[in-house]
Amino acid sequence: MDATFFFDPVCPWTWRASRWLVRVAEARNLAVEWRAFSLSILNAGKVPPQFAEPMAASARALRLVEALRAQGRHDDAGRFYTALGEHSHDAGNPLSDKIVATAVEAAGLDAVASALEDESWDRAVHESHALAYSSAGPDIGSPVLMVPSAERGVHGPILTEVPDTDDALVLWDSLLPLIRMPAFHEIKRARH
Repeated sequence: MDATFFFDPVCPWTWRASRWLVRVAEARNLAVEWRAFSLSILNAGKVPPQFAEPMAASARALRLVEALRAQGRHDDAGRFYTALGEHSHDAGNPLSDKIVATAVEAAGLDAVASALEDESWDRAVHESHALAYSSAGPDIGSPVLMVPSAERGVHGPILTEVPDTDDALVLWDSLLPLIRMPAFHEIKRARH
């Protein structure tokens, strides 16, 4: 794998970062591993009621992501996430069980949809989340990006919009050496 992207499908910032990474992967022929990062785990006991349904749908979706990863089906996990984001973030709808079901069908994953209800995958979700958090944390959220030969991952990038291909590649080419540099810690500016 050329990059591992840990994500929670409920997060719009993560969605934009994922579309940036897909654009880079297509231009550079990179292989991406899609892994679970759970904002429900991160914010245990502190999720406001208005986010309960989207977070529950996300938890179910992340079970399938980890089930696909366990089978080495990274492209299928990527297609599933794309369908989730198109039906939620791009369409302006909060993530829901209905959107998860639609994304399973759109990605052609009906044969493995039982993972959505299989609580035994919760352990894999927790392990994936813990790996991402220990790699880039503390004080982070979704997404986390890891690359081979880097000691740690990074939270982000956080993007207000998906850059065009040229800018996407500039961002990748600038970020990659920073991720790999053990002394690098953080660059940040306020969101607008």
